[in-house]
Amino acid sequence: MDESCYKYIEKLVPAAYVRQATEASASRRAQIKLLLEQKKWPSTGWDDATIELFLHEVSVMDSNNFQSNVGVGEREARIHSSLVARRHYGFGHGVGRSGDVTATQPKAAGSSLLVQLTNHLLRDVMRTMGVRSTAACVVLPVATGMSLVLTMLTLRSLRPNAKYVLWPRIDQKSCFKSIVTAGLTPIVIENKLVGDELQTDIDAVRHQIETLGADNVLCVMTTTSCFAPRTPDRIVDIARLCKDKGVGHIINNAYGVQAARCMNLIEEAHRCGRVDAFVQSTDKNFLVPVGGAVVAGCSKKFIDDIAKTYPGRASAAPMLDVFITLLSLGSSGYKKLVADRKEVMKLLSTGLAKVAESHGERLLQTTHNPISLAITLPRVASSATCSSGESSNASSLSSSSSLAMTELGSMLFTRLVSGTRVITPGASKVIGPHTFSNWGAHHDNLPYSYMTAAGAIGMTTDDITTFLSRLDSTLVKWRKKFSSVPSGCVVTSLPATVRDEEQQPSQQLQQTDTSTVPLASAAAETATAAAAAGAAASSAVAAATAAGAAAGVAAGAAASAAVAAAAAAAAAAAAAATPAE
Repeated sequence: MDESCYKYIEKLVPAAYVRQATEASASRRAQIKLLLEQKKWPSTGWDDATIELFLHEVSVMDSNNFQSNVGVGEREARIHSSLVARRHYGFGHGVGRSGDVTATQPKAAGSSLLVQLTNHLLRDVMRTMGVRSTAACVVLPVATGMSLVLTMLTLRSLRPNAKYVLWPRIDQKSCFKSIVTAGLTPIVIENKLVGDELQTDIDAVRHQIETLGADNVLCVMTTTSCFAPRTPDRIVDIARLCKDKGVGHIINNAYGVQAARCMNLIEEAHRCGRVDAFVQSTDKNFLVPVGGAVVAGCSKKFIDDIAKTYPGRASAAPMLDVFITLLSLGSSGYKKLVADRKEVMKLLSTGLAKVAESHGERLLQTTHNPISLAITLPRVASSATCSSGESSNASSLSSSSSLAMTELGSMLFTRLVSGTRVITPGASKVIGPHTFSNWGAHHDNLPYSYMTAAGAIGMTTDDITTFLSRLDSTLVKWRKKFSSVPSGCVVTSLPATVRDEEQQPSQQLQQTDTSTVPLASAAAETATAAAAAGAAASSAVAAATAAGAAAGVAAGAAASAAVAAAAAAAAAAAAAATPAE
């Protein structure tokens, strides 16, 4: 309602009350006016009522919401379900036109306004978070992988004869598949293992550019946010190299907006060299549903060209989700989330180190990775030898280890822990024209199995505390479950906690069905007999182990026989002591 309406209201309601209501309404309209005037991210977040007021007023600017409109075309934003209409606040025309995803639609002035406002807000976000040289942004209604495809296709239109994309390896399918989908040839650059970190091999990148010829290399696709032990690429050095050689440079910044280190690297890379565009996910950075990505760059023309590469209209949903969230948070709210994330990361690092140490493992030292952490895991059966003294079949041990690692990830998931990655050496993966060894590890010869966890935006200290507790208890159960090794082998170097558990005959030596519960009247008799059998079995195990150590390989078979005999004796004693139901 405008001011003239309030004059009529004063004839129905006391003027003092109307003036108070008018002032409250004016406050909301002042926020809206400031947004339209400055096109900047508000410092203080808006309340839901103000956001909805604005969205409803903008949506009535679209022709499908005109009261007297008659649409006779095939696309008139007709929506059958009122639930769907309310979910989208009445926006039904999507964004863009057939030739440009940011173009104004004659039938949808309101939707077109939101496109422009959202892209302006996101430019302000990128500048606020560290990339001050950002010239333009565009929200695409596809996730990071497809947005990378569109970015490379746009770059190829400027360099049609170039077909190679140099790609420092990161074992994440979508970024590699984006190169293949764009009809380009990926050249994988293996990482260097420096301490615990996997770092960019700059010399290998330079060598490939010189070998293939700079005119044939479309771009280098680097990565900032990644899973430990990989670290962000040396994008400043690569930017200098790309500028010197006249090669494009696209940065996969999937969840790097939340990390100041990633954003500052991008800004420095632009100042020192060449950066054509950097791409980030909307869901991973702005806490919205999956479905969109933000392509940003320091050349407005190049970003506009990417928008024109998108074929046809697009869904407005990803853009609308981001717009609402940015207004709801405001820059101060988002900065607080980023600051909270840094504290959560410290807590996660300290806690993971303690849990790892308690299980005989360690936290990998990956200080250059601002988001992801990793701890080592034991390689199941890797220290097993057969009774003859020879190692077990290598492929069998590798398979056993892989299955055990998969089981650990599954056990965590069933205990409501999601997002961890459990990696063991040996797995391979074929993607398009390339076969990756040790898939998931970002390296052909990483010497250990490991598990990752991320300290990402939106996590709380309660999340970290609960995760660490569940991880600790799961590792205990997992190690107990996989303490055995292939038949015919004995363990020579299990951690102390596992050795202690293996010496408990009630859990490891008994072969009877432990799911049967004894009758209450016979419980004492059963406990006494089982304890006696356990003591005898423990003595036999200790004697057998000592014999094996003293006599070497020749006594190994005898020791194994003694263990088997002890196990049989314990089983027989326990069976005799258990009353029938």
